[in-house]
Amino acid sequence: MTMLRDATLADFPAILALNEAFVAVLSPLDGARLARLHAQAALHRVIERDGQVEAFLLAFREGADYDSPNYRWFAQRYPRFLYVDRIVVAGSTQARGAGRRLYRELHALAVRDAVPWITCEFDVEPPNLASERFHARLGFREVGRQQLHGGSKTVSLQALDVAAGDTPLANLDAG
Repeated sequence: MTMLRDATLADFPAILALNEAFVAVLSPLDGARLARLHAQAALHRVIERDGQVEAFLLAFREGADYDSPNYRWFAQRYPRFLYVDRIVVAGSTQARGAGRRLYRELHALAVRDAVPWITCEFDVEPPNLASERFHARLGFREVGRQQLHGGSKTVSLQALDVAAGDTPLANLDAG
């Protein structure tokens, strides 16, 4: 059985293991940092199948005390937004709808709270083509780029216009 629910402290070891499995396209995470991020999150959800966490999403609203350069880029430009800090789906679960399911939850929160933008980023150098394709299918568009780690990494800063209402996620919410 698959269940979508709020993340709890008991999920932290599984969340950390998932993050570590994909750390090449995410920022590193340890228990103390995860606890700080969890405490500030606007949404921290997991998908659990048969007692195992197989996906999670961690997102913040504007005004969070968060040192991420990508979060801060959006905070300087968008007065109201939801920022997806990370979404991770276990390799064995990818392409089965877990990512879309988590994003539908986030989109529903944005609609409920009248938050006009959902924002995120993914690596373009080195490339994360799976994330690029996934976000394009959901209606995200590039609104900027920035280099990180002394130029060794470039991210595409993405935004989804929730206020416009006509997005693939809005259609998924209705279905």
